Amino acid sequence: MSCIFCKIVSGEIPTVKVFEDDDTLAFLDVNPDTEGHCLVIPKKHFETIFDIDGEILKKVMATLKTVALKIKDSLGAEGMHIANNNGILGGQIVSHFHMHIIPRYENDGLIMYGPRPKKDEKISLEELQKIAEKIVKNT
Repeated sequence: MSCIFCKIVSGEIPTVKVFEDDDTLAFLDVNPDTEGHCLVIPKKHFETIFDIDGEILKKVMATLKTVALKIKDSLGAEGMHIANNNGILGGQIVSHFHMHIIPRYENDGLIMYGPRPKKDEKISLEELQKIAEKIVKNT
């Protein structure tokens, strides 16, 4: 097993847990963006949002909410950035589904996104409709 998160679940790699149940685990990130930065994972290996079991995803989200509230109440976070990256092009580094909980504090210095170039024209409703039709056709 080469997945670092699976090794954390099995106890091969130590971690600092903040929550655990039968299906999920939440632990502090060893390279935190802010104080209290946690990762929430399913204990069973799934790579991305595209292959995670729906029932397990619900459990991950319930754990995420529980931990986010605990962080807010205990560390005084004024906001929360919740993130999930999928696939290499989506910025996923560890190929095990995980959610980031990144607490935000006044003047924490963390810049989540850089400036985005402004487009002169917005996409038309007709073009949006064409995109929506493609999406709906596949659901």
